[in-house]
Formats: sequence, structure tokens, C-alpha cells
Amino acid sequence: MYRSSNIVARVFDRQICTPAPGTSVHHARRFYENLVPSHTVYEVECPDHSFRKFTDDGQYLISFSRNHQELIVYRPRWLSFSCKDEDCDKHDLPSRAKRFDSFFSQLYCVPLASCNELICKDFFLYMESNQFGLFATSTAQIHDAPAVGGAVHGVPSIEKITFHLLRLEDGEILDKKVFSNDFVNLTHNMGVFLYDDLLAIVSLRYQTIHILQIRDSGNLVDVRAIGEFCREDDELFLNSNAQGMAFSDKNKQLQLPGNHIENHMHQGQPNLGNSFLSGIKQRLLSFIFQGLWNEERDDTLRIQRLRKKFYFHFQDYVDLIIWKVQFLDRHHLLIKFGSVDGGVSRNADHHPAFVAVYNMDTTEIVSFYQNSADELYLLFEQFCDHFHATSRNSMYMNFISSHSNNIHALEQLRSIKDKFVKKMLASLPFSCQSQSPSPYFDQSLFRFDDKLISATDRHRQSTDHPIKFILRRYPYSLKFKIKPGPEAGSMDGRAKKISSFLFHPILPLALSVQQTLFLQPSVVNIHFRR
Repeated sequence: MYRSSNIVARVFDRQICTPAPGTSVHHARRFYENLVPSHTVYEVECPDHSFRKFTDDGQYLISFSRNHQELIVYRPRWLSFSCKDEDCDKHDLPSRAKRFDSFFSQLYCVPLASCNELICKDFFLYMESNQFGLFATSTAQIHDAPAVGGAVHGVPSIEKITFHLLRLEDGEILDKKVFSNDFVNLTHNMGVFLYDDLLAIVSLRYQTIHILQIRDSGNLVDVRAIGEFCREDDELFLNSNAQGMAFSDKNKQLQLPGNHIENHMHQGQPNLGNSFLSGIKQRLLSFIFQGLWNEERDDTLRIQRLRKKFYFHFQDYVDLIIWKVQFLDRHHLLIKFGSVDGGVSRNADHHPAFVAVYNMDTTEIVSFYQNSADELYLLFEQFCDHFHATSRNSMYMNFISSHSNNIHALEQLRSIKDKFVKKMLASLPFSCQSQSPSPYFDQSLFRFDDKLISATDRHRQSTDHPIKFILRRYPYSLKFKIKPGPEAGSMDGRAKKISSFLFHPILPLALSVQQTLFLQPSVVNIHFRR
């Protein structure tokens, strides 16, 4: 630990002291206690764009045009200006400092959406190893679409959903993947998860998990589809078996009197769509049945338990649909099941749900929990970082504070355990790339009000009071403040305002964006170290 809070003394300490093994990065991050975004430029003159986020390596700032047709990508750069006097800190910043292009340079503007499509402004995934960006465009939702072709009744339909893979270095579109008359939940990346080069896309309407691979060449390659079938040859096996059954029925019918042949031939046609549950549903029911079967040794008690726990709830299990999916590693998926109403609801916290771990190689369900189970909470409390599956190449994402790696976050969790445990477990599986790796959200360095601001990528109710960041260690002083909106506060106190915060993952640089619900131009402030 550094003996002084002075940055010069810390530099000398770094030269003569060696940190303990495995702590060098944490040791270096303590310099952020001295390097903070302590100055704010209010109401910056900037384009009227919808700013999404910084990429996890800090190379790009992603934004979209207000008509949701174009992608605009910026490169962060530092403000530079000259001063004739010796002490420039005493002087006001030049007028150019109030301009957005003093901090960011535009790289390109790429049209993504066609005339009847819009960019999904809440969706963006970044593949750091290749600097690829994944974006989505879609047409409008059809809420009362008929459930045809195996679709789930009650799930809306979108005529066209297009995923665009771009090389962010130059904006070239490398590949596209189109889903027609389907529904993928793109809000906050909920329906899509990226792990290394593997991509999981959940079709809510057709209950299929599409696994794709992003090649180094920039191609989106289909790997497998999990849902109706689990293994690659399941469909071939069922179709060949159905043909054999039809052939056998035909031979039997030929032996019947002639006036009955046509009628029985018509009735003997196989109808696989109504004969079988989906492959993933059968795996789930088998796991539940086997678990209950193995709990009892006595046959009489075993039958009673199955009647009470399995057959009584059989239809409830059959009616479950896949809500959300995330990778735990390259071989296991964490799948959330629930009712149809919860799958399409904006607030699914009030709907009962279950989570299952699925092995893609063996096509088996490994474990199954109700999302309010105590056992699941203990796993979540002790191994939270395992639920935040990050790509191996994403170094910055490995230092996000959680109650598994940070004593302050654990104390905070335990203080609200009884009240918010159900809400915390409802967030499983986690959305992909939904947290900022900025060191200013490291709870071992700074203390802040997580009701007003946190590492989670969400819009929040705006406040006219500045958000304070206070040192966790001595001297426990206020290091900097983040205030969204105009410097003097809002003139219209009745208008409902929401704010979003975009922190650079490395530099002492942040954007606060305040907007009203009436599509007025956003108020953008830039917070940086002067």
C-alpha cells in the first residue's frame, strides 16, 4: 500500500517497491485516486446524436443519429490549448473547449438502416480482439401477430431483424444476419450474448438459441441451433423415423377393405409439430424427473413425490419458455425460463422464473433452480464473478467490482439482502457488456451513491444535485463530482428528466447526457482532468 496520497510520492514508491504477486494491476489502479475528472464543461456544443457508449478498450465512442438511420463513430482525444502565462490553471478554458470536436474526432458516418428499419439504439456489442462491432436494425413490432409455423402464442413479431458486423477501424460492413418474422429482445443486449468469438441469439418467438461464430475474416457462421432439436442429427433421425412409421402404417392400411383405405391413409400421416415437445424442453423435464426420482429410495414414497412435485406441475413446466441466455464458458449456457407474459414484459421481476445450466456438448441440463431458491442465492453471493462471463481478451472487464471480489460491495449486499434478494436474482442471466470497466466505479477506490450512478449501463432519474465520489481510504475526502444537466440547474422543474453516464474505461474522462421525455435536444456535459 502506498504510504502517501501524494501522486509524486506514489511514483517514487512505485520505483522502489514491488507489489505482491498478482496485485500489480490493483496497485497501479490506485493512481486513479489522484487522476480524476475534476473539471466540467457544461452544455457542450455537440451534434444532436444519441450517444451509446465507449468501447471497452476506449478506442471508440459509439453514437447514432436522431432518426436512428446512421451510425457515427468518434475517436476520443484530449483537449489541447496554449497559454502565454506560467500558470495556465488559473485561466479559463478557451471558447473552443466548449465544442465537442475538441475532445472527439469523427471517424465516419455509416448508414445502417433501410427506409423501413430503425437502428436499435440500446443494442451494441464489441469484440475487442478484432475491433468488430455488432449492431442491429429492425422494423416495427407487430403485437397481435398470429402464432404460425411453431411460433409461441402471445409473443410479438418483427418482420425483419438484421444484425450488422462492422470493422470499427474503418466502418466497413463485413457481414449481416437476418431474422424474418421473429422476435429478439434487443433492449440492453438482453437477447444476445457475446463470449470470445461465440454469439448466442435467442429467438423468443420460435424458442431457439442460435449459436454463431464470428470468424477473424468477419463472417458470421452458424454453428448450431438449440431448441426444437439439441443435436445436429436430431432432425434427420426424427424425419427418417417418421417416414418409417408412415411406411409401416401404409402397409397395414393396404390390408384393410378398399372403402377404408383413403380415410385411414389420411389419418395416418405423421404430424411431428404436435407429437413432440421441443428437444430442450424434453431435456428439462427429464432432469426434473430424474432429480425427484433419486431423492427417494422407497418406491411408494417415490411415486407420491413424483405425483406431488412433477405430475401436478407438469403442464406448468411444459408451458415454460426461454427468456434469456448467457454463456458461462464455451461449453455451458445459463438459460432463464418463465411464462410468456414475463418473457415479453418490460418488468419481469414480478413473474416467477427458473434458471438452468445447459451443456452444449452433451445436450444435458446440468442444474435447475427457481430464481428465488436459497441455494441459487448462495452461489450468486460467493461466485458472482462466474456469472459475469467475459471474453478472455477483455482485460479491462476483469476488474469490475462485485460482492465476490470486493468487501465493500459484499457489505452493501448483505445490508439489503432481505429486501432485494429476489430483485438481484431476477437479473440473472446478466446482459452482455452491460457494465462499465471504468476505475471510478471500483468500490475499493471510491464510494458513491449507487442509486444515482453505477457501473451498470442504464438510464437513471436525473437529479439537480451533483453526484459525489469520495475516497474509500484515508483521508476519505471528496475527490470529484459529476453533475448532469445545466450548471445552474433546470428551469422547468415539472419536466421529467433522465440521465446517462458514459465513462471512458481508461482516461479520466466522462460524458453526462441529460434528456427529457419530449425529444428535446440533450444537454451534454464533459467531465475531464484539467
